[in-house]
Amino acid sequence: MKINWGTGIVIAFALFMTFILYFVFKVQSDSKYDNELVVDEYYKHDVHFGDEMVRIQNAHDLAQKPIISNAQEGITIVFPNIFVPNKIKGNVSLYRPSNKKLDFEVQISLSNPTLLIPKKSLVGGQWDINMEWQYEGKSYLTKETIYIN
Repeated sequence: MKINWGTGIVIAFALFMTFILYFVFKVQSDSKYDNELVVDEYYKHDVHFGDEMVRIQNAHDLAQKPIISNAQEGITIVFPNIFVPNKIKGNVSLYRPSNKKLDFEVQISLSNPTLLIPKKSLVGGQWDINMEWQYEGKSYLTKETIYIN
């Protein structure tokens, strides 16, 4: 039996579609290819995007900004001396992009200008840090990415 061009193209197209469908079903059914969203309620979060941008701009406009760094004992957040530590309120959210179950929050309650998040509560890899804080009625949002070894 001789296969002409038209038959060959149809066979190649059918094989390609079979491969794509197999790949789609494999990825959707296998738990190691988990398709989690960063935020559970994406659309509700997106409504407040303008407020978030104002808080980010407030943090950007500061002459002296808080410093988030990776230290030997964990993640340190050092606020400048222009801020009175006990007047700073808010929380630090640590997001693990690879595993939602490792996400956690730390309340900001300071007696000195340094906040330490101990290394024992952090798994090695990438951490996205969102620090939402208020000082004298003004809200700020600082975002950083830290890599823990």
